[in-house]
Amino acid sequence: MTKQFETYLPPQPAAAIPLTPTELLASLRSALAPWTPGTPFWIFAYGSLMWNPSFTYDARHVATIRGYHRSFRVWSRINRGTPEKPGLVLTLECGGSCRGLVYRIPADLVQEQMNLIWKREMNYGSYRPRWLNCLVGDETIRALVFTVNRHCSGYTGQLPIEATVEAIASAAGKYGPAHEYLFRTNETLREHGIRDSRVEHLAALVRARMAAKAA
Repeated sequence: MTKQFETYLPPQPAAAIPLTPTELLASLRSALAPWTPGTPFWIFAYGSLMWNPSFTYDARHVATIRGYHRSFRVWSRINRGTPEKPGLVLTLECGGSCRGLVYRIPADLVQEQMNLIWKREMNYGSYRPRWLNCLVGDETIRALVFTVNRHCSGYTGQLPIEATVEAIASAAGKYGPAHEYLFRTNETLREHGIRDSRVEHLAALVRARMAAKAA
C-alpha cells in the first residue's frame, strides 16, 4: 500500500497558495450576488459543516441535491494533515446525488456568518460555490453549495482506494486526525437517517487499516 500511495503524492507545499484577502472577499461577494438581502439564505452541508457548523442558523433540514456526490478528493495540508503528510477531506464531485443538511442563516446575519464560513472553507479556493436546488420533502430550496474545483492546488483527481485509505488513516492536522473527519461525517449521516455507501465503505477500510498498523 505504501508503494502505491507514494505514486500519488500531493503537489509540493509551495503549490498551495492561499487567496489574498482581496481575492477572498471578491469570491464571497460573487457567491452572494444571486442572493437578495432580507430573504431567507440557505447553505447545504455534506461534510464537517454538518457536525461542526460553527455558524448561527435558525432552521435545519435533511435535504437532497442532484448531480453531485461526496468524494474525498481535496488534500488537507493544515486542518486534517500537514504539508508533508496531508490528509483528505470531502468535496462534491459531479454525478449522482447527495443527501446532507441544509441550514437557514438569519437574513440579518448572512454577511457576518458567511465571512466566517468563507475564511474556514475558501482560503485556498478549494471549492466552486454554486447555487443549487435542494429537495426537502416536496419543497425545493435554493441553497449555496461548495462543489468541486478541479483547478485548485489541493484537488487530487481520482486516487486509488489504497492511497485514499492510507492518507485518511495516517494524517493529522490542526483540527485533529483525518480519520476523525471521516468517522464523524459517517456518524452524523447515520444520526439523520442518511445512508452513503461510499462513506460507510471507506470508514470500514480506514478502521481496518488503522487496526493493522496498530497490530
